Amino acid sequence: MKKKYTYLSLFFIALLAFLTVVLIQLNRGTTNEKTEKSVASDQSEDIMKEKDRDNKAKTDITSKNEKVEKMLEKMTLEEKVGQLMMIGFSGTEKSTEVQEFIEEKHIGGMIYFDRNMSSPKQVAELSNSLQESAEGSRFSLPLMVAIDQEGGAITRMREQVSPIPSQQKLGEKATADEVYQVAKLNGRELESMGINLNFAPVLDLSKKDSRSFGTDPKKVHQYGEKVIEGLNEASVTGALKHFPGNGRSEIDPHVETSSVEANQLDLENSDIYPFKEIIKEVDNDKFFMMVTHIKYPAYDKEKPASLSKVIIEDLLREKLGYKGIVITDDMEMGAVKNYFSFKDMGKEAILAGVDIVLVCHEHPHQLEVYNGIIDAVKKGEIPMERIDESTKRVLTYKLNNIQQTTVDPEQAAKVVKSPESVDYINGLGLE
Repeated sequence: MKKKYTYLSLFFIALLAFLTVVLIQLNRGTTNEKTEKSVASDQSEDIMKEKDRDNKAKTDITSKNEKVEKMLEKMTLEEKVGQLMMIGFSGTEKSTEVQEFIEEKHIGGMIYFDRNMSSPKQVAELSNSLQESAEGSRFSLPLMVAIDQEGGAITRMREQVSPIPSQQKLGEKATADEVYQVAKLNGRELESMGINLNFAPVLDLSKKDSRSFGTDPKKVHQYGEKVIEGLNEASVTGALKHFPGNGRSEIDPHVETSSVEANQLDLENSDIYPFKEIIKEVDNDKFFMMVTHIKYPAYDKEKPASLSKVIIEDLLREKLGYKGIVITDDMEMGAVKNYFSFKDMGKEAILAGVDIVLVCHEHPHQLEVYNGIIDAVKKGEIPMERIDESTKRVLTYKLNNIQQTTVDPEQAAKVVKSPESVDYINGLGLE
């Protein structure tokens, strides 16, 4: 009898153990199922958030595109042509002439030189004043405020900004990351003064020119891309120059024209290579392309690059795939003004595919270019579609890239040539 109870006890213990194991397994299954559901739910939530972000971005793009199209429909010819010009002026304050250019001729951009700059605070105040005039126009379109702040010999307000090294010194001794850091530092100083466009980097291949990173196309491409990245980080747009490359010319286009005698294959494997690679790798809305006044007979035997449809439309736009803004070098340089009237050169540039015509100095020349383009459209020499194409490109760029038009002059005084910036540059040991 005792033996019988013993067997029963063992049976119940075994049964209890079995049931415990089953319950544990069932519980684990439920937990795993909950965990899997939870993970799936989290993943689904992440996907939904990503889709929401994508949809919002698409909506923003659609909204901006619609806004641009509506503006284009309402804009007068004069308003459109104004957006296709950038001008320079004299003085450290907004003159009556400049105010009229902005408010009545709807000029799209301004460029600063030393003649406009006495201190970081003054430059910030000038930028605010110019943007205030633009804000009062019918469409409140912000100004592109530009400068040539390359570093080295081409440094505006040299004594009051950080000692930006020349590209030659950076090319010889700096790492790619140091080039990026210097560009970001430069960009922060410019941004604090209300400058949103820097005509840099120079991608010309040259052993002697201090404005060049050197003669290695791959290194020039890499360092040029780092400059764009650093400027963009500071909310400043860069500009690649001087397309298709000035490096082979011994003649200064400020003085006279010249020709680069090289075939297309040679040019595209060397001089054009840095431009080509950056076009492929960087958002084209984040940099401009400045076109030189030098001639390239391998592409166009008659016209300088800045007025050549073959170079701008066929080579730059079609072959290289560039989608961004094309701007001329200064139209008052000897390489073009010795051969074209100001009345005609604006027309020729627009017909070639240029988006912005740059006239840096004389008020009468700026008026001639402006009026020349308008007259050419009215006479049917420039199709309205060509004007609309470039105007749309400029408007889209402004809506996407120029978010802030007012800066703090007191902050500019602190940011520009700060001890930390100067120490960083001096610490690179490039001298």
